[in-house]
Amino acid sequence: MRVLLLGGGGREHALALGLAADPAVDHLIAAPGNPGIAAVAELRPVEITDPAAVAALAVEVQADLVVVGPEAPLVAGVADAVRAKGIVCFGPSGAAARIEGSKAFAKDVMNAAGVPTARARAVVNPGSGVGAALVAQALDEFGAPYVVKDDGLAAGKGVVVTDDRSAALDHAASCDRVVVEEYLAGPEVSLFVVTDGETALPLLPAQDFKRIGDGDTGPNTGGMGAYAPLSWLPEGTVDEVMATVVHPTLAELRGRGAPFSGLLYVGLAITRQGPRVIEFNARFGDPETQVVLALLETPLAGLLHAAATGTLAGHPPLRWRSGAAVTVVVASAGYPGTARSGDVITGAERAGIIHAGTARRAADGTLVSAGGRVLSGTGLGADLSTAREAAYALVAGVGLDGAQYRRDIAALAAADRLDAPQRVAPTDG
Repeated sequence: MRVLLLGGGGREHALALGLAADPAVDHLIAAPGNPGIAAVAELRPVEITDPAAVAALAVEVQADLVVVGPEAPLVAGVADAVRAKGIVCFGPSGAAARIEGSKAFAKDVMNAAGVPTARARAVVNPGSGVGAALVAQALDEFGAPYVVKDDGLAAGKGVVVTDDRSAALDHAASCDRVVVEEYLAGPEVSLFVVTDGETALPLLPAQDFKRIGDGDTGPNTGGMGAYAPLSWLPEGTVDEVMATVVHPTLAELRGRGAPFSGLLYVGLAITRQGPRVIEFNARFGDPETQVVLALLETPLAGLLHAAATGTLAGHPPLRWRSGAAVTVVVASAGYPGTARSGDVITGAERAGIIHAGTARRAADGTLVSAGGRVLSGTGLGADLSTAREAAYALVAGVGLDGAQYRRDIAALAAADRLDAPQRVAPTDG
């Protein structure tokens, strides 16, 4: 199988490692990829949000399977263009990807399907006039903490959760359209579901850490770490979510003429009333992908190909490695604000290091930072404690001026503390 992987972040590096390890894959191409992915794949340049360019590249490289990593190409209709060339593609259509591309659309789907989620109000032109008044009314109705989400894709910076009403109003005013939601109290869970539109297979639930600082302090980010499995998750939760969330959502999308085939990311808050959906994404999440795929024994390319060809019902049951996985993200100076780039990176060539915002300096090929979340270390162990030790040993060996990372990823879970911080409303990243 010749596989073309689109994207160049940490999620795509984790996917590349999984795809390259599948014996069915004899050639892996990544576009545009990154220096870490280059170790296991041929890199090709392409504008990944240009459907025609991606489809042409898929034809040129004679891809048997195209795997779309990020959300922007999916919303742009890249999967549709690839399939129009007769090439198998893992990723939803542009119409189905609206489940991530528009939070208002996602809420409408959830409400129509009876999916348990937060109450919400969608508001257009929220910065002035009637729109601003409606935002203020919704904030008063739901109360603090205030949850305000940019309706569209915002590269992990579209959500504000705050007790400061002025900050909530300011964020709303900076957007063209927003969704104001009630706060959902409870630990956050990310559930990835591989689906062909009918059959759906859940992967291991994971938990990520959105805030920049230890103890879930500071602003939201695209994700500063993750771990799996979740020993504290009540038994039967995944089955409940599949029955009350996933299958009703897939049925609703089919009924709207937009069947969803690909990876449905279900962001959950485990509240006292049970699981509630915070958001849907139309692709694997980052950094949860790093820990989930590190524990997956089932060959990845075969699984994704089955979903993309509508044959998932005949796929063998998924197999998982024993033990646990922990990922710790290393970010550049200034992140999640204006991130500094161009700093030299050392110690990033070891197994377990996942590249995200890295590049080769044109002058001499030196590895340098090229984004906010630069790389991550994924550790495996017989339990969370040993996996944490392995992950932190990896990031401690990375040299990057101004580097910042959290010291408490999976710490409470590893200590069997069930009173974990109450996380809410992950960003769209």
